[in-house]
Amino acid sequence: MAGSLGIRWFSAVLRAVVKPRLSRTSPPTKARGHLRLIARLVFRQPGYALILPRAAAGGAPPMTRISVGRPAARRVILYFHGGGYIAGSPATHAPMLARLAKLSGVEVRAPAYRLAPGARFPAAFKDAKAAFRYLLKAGYRPGDIVLGGDSAGGGLALALLAWCCAQGLRPAGAFAMSPWTDLTGSGASMTQNAARDAYLPAERLDELAGLYLGDAPRDDPRASPLFAVFDRPPPVLLQVSESEILRDDTLRMAARLRAQGGDVTVQTWEDAPHVWQVFDGWLPEARAALRAVASFVQTSFAPATR
Repeated sequence: MAGSLGIRWFSAVLRAVVKPRLSRTSPPTKARGHLRLIARLVFRQPGYALILPRAAAGGAPPMTRISVGRPAARRVILYFHGGGYIAGSPATHAPMLARLAKLSGVEVRAPAYRLAPGARFPAAFKDAKAAFRYLLKAGYRPGDIVLGGDSAGGGLALALLAWCCAQGLRPAGAFAMSPWTDLTGSGASMTQNAARDAYLPAERLDELAGLYLGDAPRDDPRASPLFAVFDRPPPVLLQVSESEILRDDTLRMAARLRAQGGDVTVQTWEDAPHVWQVFDGWLPEARAALRAVASFVQTSFAPATR
């Protein structure tokens, strides 16, 4: 989808101001504070949002419940926040998730999975599995759940999807925004879009992968779902910007899912920054993307697709 003048201007500002700062941030974990500050000052939350952090229970990580109005019964979005496995939280992403909850009419559950370097791989993946199992114990069926995430959280959601399919616990669907699916960094867009990407400095991705994985293989499918096996996957929606260094993580992920029988929709935007959906309330493209995700969620729960 063509980018507006506004999003091109916004991306130019990020490229000139924020991206160089991320390139210099040392250690990378300082990005946690930067993301919290941006979330507090910039991200816009819809009115009447109900955001309820919950402590860890039943072996699952702490999870935040997010809804606006009366959500649909026995339906839930299990969402994993981005942040390169070293930053982010349900709190930083709550404004965007509240908008998604309002647009879809479905409650969101956002786990606070453990972060590196304090908790290296496979801690986040174990927490993702525990969160899914917790929802099952709470009475949800696999078909009552849609998985979602952005950036590293999008990769985590897709890795969890592969596990769910292998266990015969097929969710209703899954969506991912600019997912990081290949921690080997082998996508051509890593170099082709190194200068064009408005937000992510390509030279730091290898460092982030090392902080998360340690000595684990970078093509482990629990971290890099591009290399996972998907047994009869449910419908999947992927969104990405044409100018991102992670563009090919999305496009190759779509091809792999389709090769294994998946029904995959890929939506691309021009000139949008990484996970532009978080700028809902500022960028019309963010609202358009979230409306598309909400429509996908509702369709995934429709009886004909169950």
